Amino acid sequence: MTDKPMLILIAGPYRSGTDGSPEAMAANLARLEAAAWPVFAAGHVPVIGEWIALPVLRSAGAGPTDDLADQVLYPTARRLLTHCDAVLRLPGDSTGADQDVAVARRRGLPVYHHVDEIPQRSPQEAA
Repeated sequence: MTDKPMLILIAGPYRSGTDGSPEAMAANLARLEAAAWPVFAAGHVPVIGEWIALPVLRSAGAGPTDDLADQVLYPTARRLLTHCDAVLRLPGDSTGADQDVAVARRRGLPVYHHVDEIPQRSPQEAA
């Protein structure tokens, strides 16, 4: 158990294996988001890099398949990881998620591969 909530980056496939299909990317994002509730229920704060990177891309007039995407998606995750306490790496091939894990390990952050591995936060919730 831990008494401090962790900020946990949920990492896994987003664009990988989609061939640029918006439906496939949406399905991948839904899989990432499905892990958000169990992280939250364990007393922590889930975050997904695309939650931040996609609005940044849209504000630049671009999308996840545009050339600008590599200059936003990967750097967003790296910047975000400077604030995170751990990574939850979901299954599936993903260059970006593999990079997230490598950065986390270099920083000495725990990398979990299943939500059941994440320590439960002590029940006292501070206001």
